[in-house]
Amino acid sequence: MQVLRIKPIDTQHIRHKMLRPSGTLEDCVFRGDNDELTFHLGAFVDSKLVSVASFYFERNDIFPDQYQYRLRGMATLPEYQGQGLSSALLRTAFPVIKQNQCTLLWCNAREKAMGFYLQVGFKPTGEFFSVPNIGKHILMSIKID
Repeated sequence: MQVLRIKPIDTQHIRHKMLRPSGTLEDCVFRGDNDELTFHLGAFVDSKLVSVASFYFERNDIFPDQYQYRLRGMATLPEYQGQGLSSALLRTAFPVIKQNQCTLLWCNAREKAMGFYLQVGFKPTGEFFSVPNIGKHILMSIKID
């Protein structure tokens, strides 16, 4: 397994398959994908892109940290889940986030992914909320030291 920086367009197929299967590829283009401080990571197994995550320099006012990153669109193809790929993406991202003087990474985690986020050190904030056509989510964050 290898983790590399990828282009925004490289995330779309896996985002579509795993996160927006009833939508279109266009639904998998997120605001901020091409911003200067945004970065995208992909995990490759045998040279095949099988897991993706995107990181946006974006502040959530709920948290006091001045500089924050937001995690969006993390997804792994079904046959590669449970192999530590998402954890590897996060381990690769943390030093980049810290280098950008940010002290917090936050995300709106899907209810079914909450266990993973808890396992890697994220903490929930507030209550579950519904995202139309997608399902229940909860705000989660992790300090970057």
